[in-house]
Amino acid sequence: MLTVTPAARDYFGKLLEQQPDDTHLRLRVINPGTPSADVELTYCPDGQQDVDDLAIDCQSFVLYVEQTSAATLDGAMIDFESNSMGGELNIRAPGLKGRQPPADAPIEERVSWVLDARVNPMVASHGGQVGLVEVTADNDVVLRFGGGCQGCGMIDVTLKQGIETTLRQEVPEVREVIDATDHASGENPYY
Repeated sequence: MLTVTPAARDYFGKLLEQQPDDTHLRLRVINPGTPSADVELTYCPDGQQDVDDLAIDCQSFVLYVEQTSAATLDGAMIDFESNSMGGELNIRAPGLKGRQPPADAPIEERVSWVLDARVNPMVASHGGQVGLVEVTADNDVVLRFGGGCQGCGMIDVTLKQGIETTLRQEVPEVREVIDATDHASGENPYY
């Protein structure tokens, strides 16, 4: 179930007062279950909603939720927090980027989730990416770096102090993280 707090309802009500009559809101998820997942909230004039949309009565307006986004938004909360600059709208959706596998899931699944959810968003800010090659029988994680990470002079620091530390915190069975990247080759290595 999606929750819209009273503060968010009041905020949306004030925004909708400035729109034509019978304008509501529509919420949908883009790329659900992936690191690039995002929530799109738009004005929705009456009659423009999809037939399958779920309608949430928010008293002075209706929030339509795209049917295919409903499962991803289960447990989500929309809130508005006032501050000295006016305020900030927050949409907290725990399942947006996928759900963390349980502790008893296969190690490959848990390592992949950490790479997708925690590591790749960070290295992407530098134009990089990290892919899982394999998890060995000894629980060594073998990775391949690409993009801005390939050939980077700081890769050892990133690997040991960043990625290995993160993986060990999230997946305690990980023994070591190994870089299998040929940093001197490729179309455009870093150096």
